[in-house]
Amino acid sequence: MRKSLIVAAAVLPLLSGGCVAKTAFDIVTMPVKAAGQAADWATTSQDEADRNYGRKMRKQEAKEGRERKKRDEKCRKNPDECER
Repeated sequence: MRKSLIVAAAVLPLLSGGCVAKTAFDIVTMPVKAAGQAADWATTSQDEADRNYGRKMRKQEAKEGRERKKRDEKCRKNPDECER
């Protein structure tokens, strides 16, 4: 009985194909991966910062264009009140 238990315990890792070892490795590395993902979510990459800055600048330029158009229209209608 004892011999068959030892043989079964010795053969089990060969039959499982490393599945147990991989699962144990995944469980051990999970907190490291989670911390890395949290750090990635909490920080802004340079690419994201550039994209956000470009978006902000385009919105600002569009707003300035609308204001300039309003001012030009006002000056065209009332040239005496226009500051030039």
